[in-house]
Amino acid sequence: MGLLKDKVALITGAGGGIGRGVAHSFAREGAAVVIAEINEETGTQVARELEELGGRALFVRTDVMQKASVTGAIEAAVAHFGGLDILVNNAFVPTPNVRLEDKTDEMLEQTLTSTIKASWWAMQASLPHMRARGGGKIVNFYSIDVEIGAWLHADYNTAKGGIVGLTRSAAAEWGRFNITVNAVAPTAMGATFNKLAAENPGFAERSAAMRPLGRCGDPELDIGPVVVFLASDMSRYVTGEMLHVDGGLHLPGYNSRPADVPVREY
Repeated sequence: MGLLKDKVALITGAGGGIGRGVAHSFAREGAAVVIAEINEETGTQVARELEELGGRALFVRTDVMQKASVTGAIEAAVAHFGGLDILVNNAFVPTPNVRLEDKTDEMLEQTLTSTIKASWWAMQASLPHMRARGGGKIVNFYSIDVEIGAWLHADYNTAKGGIVGLTRSAAAEWGRFNITVNAVAPTAMGATFNKLAAENPGFAERSAAMRPLGRCGDPELDIGPVVVFLASDMSRYVTGEMLHVDGGLHLPGYNSRPADVPVREY
């Protein structure tokens, strides 16, 4: 314990899945953690879990679709813990898995807002507080789906591609403030994975077999430590990086084409 001692971190979407795993990892390394989560039940539960580990935690109900809610969470973190050192932009609001031609403007707007805009708002709101501390750490989340053009995720792929641009822009411009900005592309047994596994027998086994390491990632044991690295002084000379945390899945990639879609329709 101690890599994040005396640091204050805010994690969006930390009420479950990968966000919860990162929150646990942060608490074990000594950080005070703000759980910026829309679900009051799960957010409160995670805060309680961190306190049971001996950590300091605060749940702040946060709707990443609303700018005032996002910036309010930043202010709540500062008011409660006295400052902010680390921001992890993890949350997003999913839309139905349908083909690009069937995605609506409303779906696109929801994804862009909960992903790019929410990260943008949180980063801008965090900046003065990080500057007041002499620097800071920002970790954004992007996705392997961008690289393979995952089917049925066109709006998500578009938004996560934007996260890459935002991450690199902030890394370039905010290095002068001693703020590092990086992104991770994780795959792990989070909420979406568990839902797919429950609905599709054999999904977990097939998913594990696709990875060179032959297993699926654990949010706390596999993803959390990498985010801890990027949030700690161990990565003080690392910025503008996009890091896969997927057991090697990015090497072979994967075929996401639905079975019912013809190869040619012309």
